[in-house]
Amino acid sequence: MSNPVQRDVKTIAPDPTALKALAHPVRLRMLGLLRIDGPATASGLAVRLGLNSGATSYHLRQLALHGFIEDDAGRGSQRDRWWRARHETTTYLAEDAEGAALDSGLAFLQAALNWQMQQMQGALNSYAELTPDWRKASTASDYTIPLTAKAATDLVEKLQDLLRDAMAAAPPLGTSSPPDTRPFSIILHAAPRTTEDEATP
Repeated sequence: MSNPVQRDVKTIAPDPTALKALAHPVRLRMLGLLRIDGPATASGLAVRLGLNSGATSYHLRQLALHGFIEDDAGRGSQRDRWWRARHETTTYLAEDAEGAALDSGLAFLQAALNWQMQQMQGALNSYAELTPDWRKASTASDYTIPLTAKAATDLVEKLQDLLRDAMAAAPPLGTSSPPDTRPFSIILHAAPRTTEDEATP
């Protein structure tokens, strides 16, 4: 059996200014919708997000200014401007980040964590409606393992490599897929464990 064709998964590594702009929760949701569901207009996104089209257009322009999205010229018209995501993934917060880079990275991580929690809650709310095969594929698992920093880094890199390979072998997000295929979210959170007291704000 031959391996599936691996495609190039485009990634953006924003500078601190761009990352700070993306940390806005509305912009983060917009970029997610454009990545997962494909190109859309400001008016279409406004309806989905419960915003007015003026506010939506402003946030789209900010995303475009920082290189996250672009015009989808093949769909556009004089009346409707279509936007598409330029990349499927975002990298951020290098381990040696300091100053503005660290602050922007943490602000983005906070916005991303809020969005991820909403996705996890939505998955739980929808679990009863899933077919048995999708229930079997779903999980809410956690593992706490005593590791050195090096061993933890190696483990996370293995998991990320596995996920990147799966993404590269799958159809691009935002495009038509086979009828039995749907976007499947895997949220990876890995960090040294805090005590209950440390985790409480």
